[in-house]
This record gives sequence, structure tokens and C-alpha cells, in this order.
Amino acid sequence: MGMNEYLDVLDWRRRMADLFGDVRHRPATAATAAWFRAEKDALFRAHPASPLPEAERAAFAGLPYWPYDPAGRVVAHFTPDTAQDAVLPISRDDEQLAFSRIGRLDFELAGAARRLGAFWIHGYAGGLFVPLRDVTSGAETYGGGRYLLDTIKSADLGSDLATATVVLDFNYAYHPSCAYDPRWACPLTPPENCLDVAIRFGERLAGSKSAEPA
Repeated sequence: MGMNEYLDVLDWRRRMADLFGDVRHRPATAATAAWFRAEKDALFRAHPASPLPEAERAAFAGLPYWPYDPAGRVVAHFTPDTAQDAVLPISRDDEQLAFSRIGRLDFELAGAARRLGAFWIHGYAGGLFVPLRDVTSGAETYGGGRYLLDTIKSADLGSDLATATVVLDFNYAYHPSCAYDPRWACPLTPPENCLDVAIRFGERLAGSKSAEPA
């Protein structure tokens, strides 16, 4: 990237961080989700670091979502494990990215107990990373999975140190940048974070009548 592109990406991350920061201080409602989706669409449409190919931005009508559902917001209990090195595949060129698996997140969704692995991104400052795949992946959502949390990029809906809990709101599950343009390299979801249920919350692929524009 050229120098201006680095600053573009820096500004993009700052703006996305501000959006998630605002969500953490707003009520967990459909109105808040609608506001967030509209603000994100505006960035996708006009920001120079948008994940969309530049030729597609002028005609961009908004990301498709399933309708907001309060049942998609859960509080997961974090159980730490001894950190284990993990290597997650990247969406292009057979690359890999170093992580540590630091524990698990247990919660209830759709009337059943569920579990996702919690990963820590290596590198300066690090960050919690929680991707997922489910029955919709590869058909209704991107085949490589979606992200619930990526705190190194401030995609974070909150946690509580005293109770060892983390907020997971599937209404905010989103596609990685590589779902829009292969020029982006993104870590993909490991097998242990593949859920055997259709998670019809959050962002999805276009083309279904059940999708809701932002």
C-alpha cells in the first residue's frame, strides 16, 4: 500500500472502533442495530478504505442482514485454558496467521448449550478473536465464516472481568473483508468454531428474501 492508503486504513479502523464504542453505550435494541448498520453502510459506500471494490461503491445499496432479533444477544462465560499455539488459515495464497487458543466461551443459543473457542491474536497488543461458521456458511453466509469479535480492530461488544463473561451479539456477526474482494487476506474459521445450527442473525449474503437491507 502507498502511504495514503495506510492512513486510509487507519481512519477506517478508527471510525469502526467509534461505531462499536457507541453501540456499547446504547441500549441493545433494533433501533441501535439499525443505526449501526446505516453508519457502516455509509462507510462502505464512501470511505477510501472500504472493503468493496471501488467500481462497486457507487451502486452499493447496503449490506444484507437478517432482521434484528434480541434472542441473538447472549452473555458467554469464558473459561481459560493453557494457551496453545494455533495457526489459522488465511483466505488467499495458502498463508497462515499465528494465534493462541486461550479458552472457550460457553453460552446458550436457540435453546441449546453452545461453545466457541476464544483465540488471541499474536503481535503487538494482541486481541481477542472469535470467528464462527454454521449451517448457513457457504450458502447464506460467506463460506470462510463470520466474525463475532475482533478486538484488535475494536469489534467488541463488552466483557465483565468480575464475572468472566463476554457479550456475544450475533446480530452484529459480520463478514471479513475478503468476502467482498479477494485482494484482502483474512483469517478463516477453524473447525472447532463450526456450529451445527443455522445462525440466522447478523450479516448474510445477498439474494435471499429473508435478508433485510441495512
